[in-house]
Amino acid sequence: MSDQDSSLALGSPRFSDTRLSGMATEKGAPAAWREAWIAHGMRAASGVSGDFAVGLRDGNGRTFLAVDRFAIRTLCYRVDQGKLRFAARADELADTGTAIDPQAIFDYLYFHVIPSPRTIYKGIYRLPPGHCAVFENGTLTVEPYWVPTFEEQRDPSFATLKDEFRQLLKNAVATQLDGSKPACFLSGGTDSSTVAGMLGLASGKTAATYSIGFDAQGYDEMEYARLAARHFKTEHHEYYVTPDDLVKSIADVAASYDQPFGNSSALPAYYCAKMAREDGVSKILAGDGGDELFGGNTRYAKQKVFGWYESVPGALRSGLMEPVSSLSIMDKIPLVKKAASYVNQAKVPMPDRLMTYNLLFRLGVEDMLTPQLLAQVDQQDPAHQQRGVWNEAHADSLVNRMLAFDWRYTLADCDLPKVVGTTALAGVGVGFPMLDDQLLAFSLKLPTAYKLKGFKLRWFFKEALRGFLPDEILTKKKQGFGLPFGVWANGHPALKALATESLNSLARRGVVRADFVQTLLTQRLPEHPGYYGEMVWILMMLEQWLAAKAPEFTMPG
Repeated sequence: MSDQDSSLALGSPRFSDTRLSGMATEKGAPAAWREAWIAHGMRAASGVSGDFAVGLRDGNGRTFLAVDRFAIRTLCYRVDQGKLRFAARADELADTGTAIDPQAIFDYLYFHVIPSPRTIYKGIYRLPPGHCAVFENGTLTVEPYWVPTFEEQRDPSFATLKDEFRQLLKNAVATQLDGSKPACFLSGGTDSSTVAGMLGLASGKTAATYSIGFDAQGYDEMEYARLAARHFKTEHHEYYVTPDDLVKSIADVAASYDQPFGNSSALPAYYCAKMAREDGVSKILAGDGGDELFGGNTRYAKQKVFGWYESVPGALRSGLMEPVSSLSIMDKIPLVKKAASYVNQAKVPMPDRLMTYNLLFRLGVEDMLTPQLLAQVDQQDPAHQQRGVWNEAHADSLVNRMLAFDWRYTLADCDLPKVVGTTALAGVGVGFPMLDDQLLAFSLKLPTAYKLKGFKLRWFFKEALRGFLPDEILTKKKQGFGLPFGVWANGHPALKALATESLNSLARRGVVRADFVQTLLTQRLPEHPGYYGEMVWILMMLEQWLAAKAPEFTMPG
């Protein structure tokens, strides 16, 4: 926790101003930040790249806060008795009198994380990525210092871009090296394999790679990790996570976060980082960001299909297609039913359409959550948050707007906290070369068609690395460190018992309905473990966090 006279400077900021850069080298980053704040005020962070979080107080009673463009480093704050307090973690600002926010619980169940600026605690907020804040005379001003702006090149030379891209990748990896044993996560996907290959080139040493496997059909992709390791001649290490590992570590991983966190791949990421730490690694590189910068997620292609609907004349849409698609008879003819489903989804505007299959609403909000909780939340608030973020980016194409949207919700609020949190718990540092500022700038100028060419995801990325990456990895389906929790929870007694007790405890707190818990565990989970196991995991991790950080919490009423 930061007191009134303290400052905070985290990460590895790189100042574009040579004078400030020299000051950071000679006197440290806090001195350079102070000078930047004096010279540029609210724009102090605009000329800074890298990962950072900074909180400064000056002699005039003002406080300045800022985080990097992806919030790799986080900063939380609260106004307490007319003073602004700040810290890297939300729980560092909480005390025994700080209440849990019911709206944050609803947000967690909707997003599976709690997106900024809200945190689990009432009155404690997290600075969104690319934002800064100034507190002066009792007034707090929060605003973005950077907004994604896509300025696509027209008719670029593929060969020129390819050479530039490969060099930028190598430079980005080199920037992350700290002089110790070069190491990275390796899932066998495009991003982690690229980092593994560039790591050897940038360091001039044999890279160490670390992979996680699962002894469950459809979840293990170790063969691709091994393929990449052989191709790049890395020093390869593997570990197969078991249900016993989950039982042993779930409570610790849940409690290590400053608020509930529901990304199930946190557990395999933790064991991967733990393996690297035990092998003497001090910093491990991760491949997060490639999909979101260069168009690799399947929803980009799917939403492109729905986007075609907007080109249909409005009179035809509203006068014929939409009324016909709503007729009950449409559900009785398979091909027609599919066409009606397309119309019903396509007419939902973005970004709301992205949440058409949101698990919370699929299960039924009223069926799942208690009246006590629902009485204290705004069910439309998550959608309102998302619309605001959707409209912020300066982008002409649907694909680029989705990318910018994912920089907030997929990267800054979900994937990056997962990796940063689990590596910290394992005691190893982490770097994200795919999120290098030069690579980010490169992606902003890349034509949309180079990201999604027809329905080919990451077209440019893959074509530019053809011959560098094995063809099998370029053509494989995206998977990552997906956890077979639902499958295991059905067949492993201790894991099932942990999940059952966690969900029953959450029901006793008045968060979820007891009858919903019973149905979820005894009927839905056995029928479709892969699908419903996700909600069991999300609820279990919420309870595990509450048990560690707010054991007395219950919903009032």
